[in-house]
Amino acid sequence: MSKAEYKELIAFHPGYYLKEIIEDMGITQDEFAKRLETSGKNLSDLLNGKSKLSNEIALKLSIMFGTSADVWLNLQKTYNEKVIEIERRKIEDYEAGCAQLIDYSYFIDLGVVPIVRKSAEKAKELLKYFKIASFKVLKTTDFLVNYRTAVSIINEKNVINSNAWVQTALNIGQQIDTESFDSKKLKSHLQEIRKMTLQNPVDFSPRLTEIFASCGVAFVVLPHLKNSGVNGAVKWINKEKVILAINNRRKYADIFWFSLFHEIGHVLQRKITMLIVGIDVEEMDETNKILEREADDFARNSLLPMDHYSEFLSGNDYSEGAIRRFANKIDIHPGIIVGRLQIEEHIRFERFNGLREKYIIHQKK
Repeated sequence: MSKAEYKELIAFHPGYYLKEIIEDMGITQDEFAKRLETSGKNLSDLLNGKSKLSNEIALKLSIMFGTSADVWLNLQKTYNEKVIEIERRKIEDYEAGCAQLIDYSYFIDLGVVPIVRKSAEKAKELLKYFKIASFKVLKTTDFLVNYRTAVSIINEKNVINSNAWVQTALNIGQQIDTESFDSKKLKSHLQEIRKMTLQNPVDFSPRLTEIFASCGVAFVVLPHLKNSGVNGAVKWINKEKVILAINNRRKYADIFWFSLFHEIGHVLQRKITMLIVGIDVEEMDETNKILEREADDFARNSLLPMDHYSEFLSGNDYSEGAIRRFANKIDIHPGIIVGRLQIEEHIRFERFNGLREKYIIHQKK
């Protein structure tokens, strides 16, 4: 094509003007090519915008029409600049459209982007924060959050926001100072962490963060990002530091602690080359499913040791009193027992929800 168009922008290739000149001269393209001392194919490519106007052709045209070569070279220069402007506008419009899929106010609340109004400005700030050249990266289903390609329900909005949440967790985690990773030290603190189920989040949160940092784990708690389906993530920065991130969406105590111990399980798996992200099991490939099952088992057994839990179940008494007595016996929050019983359908989901405490956990910025 001898011209490029996008919205109100038009770029005219030098070939566009040469076509008009040939028509005004009343000659054929073959005759014009002979007069210009070039081949018919070279001229055809130039007229159709398939090739650039060379210095040699510019010089010949200047002699042919009594102008300077710069007149013709400037046509090519102007065309190139306008094409770049058109491509830039297309990219800006595309990125602005993608930015509208993400809740920008979420990132303002986190204090990681400035307040701007236009979609193009929001796109610019988010791309800079995520350290990517285009939102096409976040739309990739195997960028940070690995979805199976055969999954029937993969929503573009879910993919882009899930990747955005994980990248945000990684950005924040990289800024947290930690000691070198020590799995033995982390394991030695598991009982102390477990006993925090009996404390208020205001009391245990600082100590929890401190314990993790001393073990080489950067602990990140992030609010839920609308349209993301991520529960948590584990990412090794290097052999000495790992990021453990969880979201605080609808966090009943039992869900928070199960999620936390689940991610601790992933940390102890030491899959240093992998980014492990918690999404719905149906969305995972087989390798991730195995890792998830292992982490689930670790979380269940860490919170409610199997021998104690089996003994409790064998009593077949799921009354509130029995739950409270069992909780006191093993030093655990009773809501964790209620949540487990509900999930395993020993009791209905509406039973004893008064024992399930809701958490509001905020991490210092």
